[in-house]
Amino acid sequence: MKLIVLGASGWIGSHIVAEAKSRGHEITALVRAHDKYDVPNVTVKSFDLNDASGNLSALISDETVFVAAIGGRALGNHEIVKNTAERLLNELPNTNIERLLWVGGAGSLEVAPNLKLIDTPEFPAEYKDEAIAQGEALDVFKHSSSPLNWTFISPAAEIFPGDKLNQYRTGAEQLITDEQGNSRISVADYAVAFVDEIEKAAHINKRMGVAY
Repeated sequence: MKLIVLGASGWIGSHIVAEAKSRGHEITALVRAHDKYDVPNVTVKSFDLNDASGNLSALISDETVFVAAIGGRALGNHEIVKNTAERLLNELPNTNIERLLWVGGAGSLEVAPNLKLIDTPEFPAEYKDEAIAQGEALDVFKHSSSPLNWTFISPAAEIFPGDKLNQYRTGAEQLITDEQGNSRISVADYAVAFVDEIEKAAHINKRMGVAY
């Protein structure tokens, strides 16, 4: 497949690029600093989400899958998350893109009926703004009338640097935990699950949770 990845230089985005490359997919990376991104066999194009006048559609040629791996933490601009979701749903149907896969957050997952992870006392305060922003983006997707097929992929409560085990479980709206009550996934296995979903298209217009 031909993928275009927004946020390809980020921590999660770079793992998705590496996993997709390892399976033979063709990748175009959209990054702010074109001259600082040097990944073999990846086409690189400059794009800055903060520039509202940037022509996103003009950067898309024959790619059919769009991956968005963004967050507002680095720039302290959390509104960019929801705004980007709206922008992609509006603009991508006018291109060759057939599917949008979004790197989501875990905060909006339910830990009990009508209780989200973000609303529990244990949720780290430093991640709250980011989690709220991702929850707003999820609402944008769920209430969208865009013809574009989307998938919002939430990681476990803890996503950490770790080896690829090539194993994971998937869920929907509930937080996935193990027998000890932990919710974890390595960034490498999150990328495995993400690219599996690109290939299998098993969660069209749905949220998908990923954890061990």
